[in-house]
Amino acid sequence: MSLAPPDWLIRHGGTLRQCPDGQTWAVMLDNEPQYELRAIPVAGKFGCLVEQTVNGKRLESNTVYPSADDALRGGLEDLRKILGW
Repeated sequence: MSLAPPDWLIRHGGTLRQCPDGQTWAVMLDNEPQYELRAIPVAGKFGCLVEQTVNGKRLESNTVYPSADDALRGGLEDLRKILGW
């Protein structure tokens, strides 16, 4: 799976990096992983788990998506809103 970093993340000097497990994506800011995103199964569809790497705090979302790719993009959008970007 290929996930391109959104424009808002690039504008803030960030990028995405796929983690070695092949299912988790790290949101990199200042070349450090700040958040991790992972598509998770939810009732035959997908949700996105967004977690801060420094403390394991999860960003709550009840949104369900038809595909894992859509869930990851939705998780990035949730993160953008929480960061105020």
